[in-house]
Amino acid sequence: MSQPNNDTPTLLLVDDDATFRSVLSRALEKRGFTVTTADSVEAAIPLALANPPEFAIIDLKMHGASGLMLVQKLHELDAATRIVMLTGYANIATAVEAIKLGATQYLSKPANADEIMAAFGHSACADVAVETHPTSVDKLEWEHINRVLHEQKGNISNTARVLNMHRRTLQRKLAKRPA
Repeated sequence: MSQPNNDTPTLLLVDDDATFRSVLSRALEKRGFTVTTADSVEAAIPLALANPPEFAIIDLKMHGASGLMLVQKLHELDAATRIVMLTGYANIATAVEAIKLGATQYLSKPANADEIMAAFGHSACADVAVETHPTSVDKLEWEHINRVLHEQKGNISNTARVLNMHRRTLQRKLAKRPA
């Protein structure tokens, strides 16, 4: 975590993945930001109150409160804060909610520093071209299965029960990686 400096814009990075947070923090510091990091909404709120950031990158799902709560809090502190919401579990409803609460953009993980920088430069309300290659149904299914598998701590039998799917069918789906 860097100390604030009057010359560089301040950025609050909140994500519970320590490796991702560390790598992204270094990449953003190289791009001229003074980065403050936190691993949860609860840890980020006092940091934001002490030094309201000009920019913020917030993960949606973390231990404790949802990143949506922090988006709302940061927007209340300073409506000019440029906020990018990141998530590994993208869906339209949460994207709309994040934008309504004050996020500038909503990106699916994995997102790199260049994509995040581009997102800071775009408004959610701007005329944005619709992606010519939307996410395929196979990829969405793959992501959902892997999210549930992660929630079940890698237990294939429990994951199959939660998904209401035969265990062998689940194993076949996990063996096939969508393009």
